[in-house]
Amino acid sequence: YFSWEVLRFLLSNLRMWIEDYRFDGFRFDGVTSMLYHHHGIGTGFSGDYNEYFGLHVDEDALCYLMLANHMIKFLHPECITIAEDVSGMPALCRPVAEGGGGFDYRLAMAIPDKWIQIIKELKDEDWNMGNIVHTLTNRRYEEKYIAYAESHDQALVGDKTLAFRLMDAEMYTNMSVLSPLTPVIDRGIQLHKMIRLITHALGGESYLNFMGNEFGHPEWLDFPRKGNNESYHYARRQFNLTEDHLLRYRFLNSFDRDMNKLEERFGWLASPPAYVSEKHESNKVIAFERAGLIFIFNFHPYQSYVDYRVVIFKYKILLDSDAEEYGGHQRLDHSTEYFSEEYPHNYRPNSLMV
Repeated sequence: YFSWEVLRFLLSNLRMWIEDYRFDGFRFDGVTSMLYHHHGIGTGFSGDYNEYFGLHVDEDALCYLMLANHMIKFLHPECITIAEDVSGMPALCRPVAEGGGGFDYRLAMAIPDKWIQIIKELKDEDWNMGNIVHTLTNRRYEEKYIAYAESHDQALVGDKTLAFRLMDAEMYTNMSVLSPLTPVIDRGIQLHKMIRLITHALGGESYLNFMGNEFGHPEWLDFPRKGNNESYHYARRQFNLTEDHLLRYRFLNSFDRDMNKLEERFGWLASPPAYVSEKHESNKVIAFERAGLIFIFNFHPYQSYVDYRVVIFKYKILLDSDAEEYGGHQRLDHSTEYFSEEYPHNYRPNSLMV
C-alpha cells in the first residue's frame, strides 16, 4: 500500500536524479516482484492472460509504475525507462495513454540464461536450433526488448563470463597469436562472435553490452566484500588486452565494433521482427531476414557446407565471423556476388546456393 507521502517521495526522487544528477533514464530493478502480491515466487509464467489480470496483481504498485513513467515522460521526454520483468506482463512497455505500464523497454532476461544453460549443460551436437530461435524471438508484439548475450549476474561474485565458460583456463595460456590455435580457443572465439551477433540481430529492439564482454574479458568482476577479504583484485576490467596485437582478444573486439557499425548502417534494431526462414536441427543452421539483410549461422561443431540453399534475392557478404581480422579461417570469398533463382525454398519464391 502506497500512502501519498511515500508516493510523492518516490516520484520526487526520480525527478531529483534526472534534474540534479542529469540521469538520462532508469532501469527499474525487480519489477516482477512489484507487480504481484506473490512477488513471482514459486510462479511460472506461461503467457496466459489469467496470470496477469486478477486479485494477485498489486494494483498500487502498478499504478505507481504508470505514474512514474508518465511523470518522467511529461517532464523529460528524452529519458528512457527499462523494466526488469521476467513475467511478461502484457502492455508493460506500451504508453500509459493506451493503458500500458509506460516503460520504453523490457530486458530480455531469458536470453543470457539460455546461452549459459546451453554452454553448461549441452554438447555442441545437442544444441537445439528451434529452442534458440524461440528464446530469441519470444517477446510481446510491438513491445520493445533489450537483448543481451551475457548478464552481469553471470560475471559477478565468482561466476564465469561467457568467454570464460567457453575457454576457461586456456585464456591465460593460449590467447597469444604466437602459440598454436587450440580447439578450445578456436571454438570459444567462433561461438563468442556468433552468440553476440545472433542475439544482436534476432533478440530485440535494442542491444546491451556489459563492459569486457565485447572482447571476451577472461575474468569475472568482483567488488571488495567479506567473502573475498575485501580484495580489489577483480574489481577491474583489463581493457589493455585489446590493445596487445599479440593477443587474440583484439579479434573479438574488432568483430564487435564492425557488428555495431553494420547495425548503424542498416538499423535492424529499429526494424520489424525478423522472418526466420530456417532452423535446421541436423544441419545446425539458423537463417533469417531482417532490415533487408539475411543472417546465416552455422552452429554445427565440425561441418562446413558447400552449395547450401538459402532464401535470398541478391547476396554479398557484409560481415563474416570467419574472416581473418576476426580470428576466423577465411573460408568464404568476399569478392563474390550472388544472384538468386526462381526456386521456391522454405516458403519463399526465390533462393540461391551459397
